[in-house]
Amino acid sequence: MMAKPTAEVIVLPDFPVTIVRELDGHFIHDDISLTELIEHTDKGLILYFYPKDDTPGCTTQATEFTNNINAFDTLGYDIIGVSRDSVDSHEKFIDKYDLQIPLISDSDEKLCQYFDVIKEKNMYGKISLGLVRSVFVFDKEGTLTHAQRNLRAAGYTDRLLDTLAP
Repeated sequence: MMAKPTAEVIVLPDFPVTIVRELDGHFIHDDISLTELIEHTDKGLILYFYPKDDTPGCTTQATEFTNNINAFDTLGYDIIGVSRDSVDSHEKFIDKYDLQIPLISDSDEKLCQYFDVIKEKNMYGKISLGLVRSVFVFDKEGTLTHAQRNLRAAGYTDRLLDTLAP
């Protein structure tokens, strides 16, 4: 009998995604694949998926990543958030909370499906499909080194920093 694998095997996808970032008061939209992105830096990548812009848990998570951006940079990681929200929604979210991290607009759910983060959720007895808050950490070669699904937003960045610290 074959043993089940203990870790997920996920490689960074090579299809383009739309990354929204703010630079000097202007929004920039880059259409680039995550493999290209990581090839142009000497850092690893923290890719975190969250359900919806400007909701309590998602705002907590985004502001905690922003507040700890220097610590993650020191450890050698860039951070990018991903949700199914539109580019316009991301711009408003970034502006409202002065987020220092770029966000990917995955309105076609291609990246969410690739990472298998759309799951059935049961809220007050009603079953629906929703995005499960998840984090995937890749080293600078693009190899998955850490993954966690269905996590709590509050305090997660501190726990992740502890996990990644040498």
